[in-house]
Amino acid sequence: MKKVVIALVVVFLGFWMFTDPRGLADAAGGAGGQIAAWTGDFFSALIRFVGELG
Repeated sequence: MKKVVIALVVVFLGFWMFTDPRGLADAAGGAGGQIAAWTGDFFSALIRFVGELG
């Protein structure tokens, strides 16, 4: 079952890459930016937490 899901995701991304490469690039860029923002928020909260301990 796991292999089928992975294969479907790969086929979907391949289809998306050939039919709308700009849309795929925009979506990937948006997701990367959001992940970077979440990572920054996490480390800021972690630094505040450690600062409150001391």
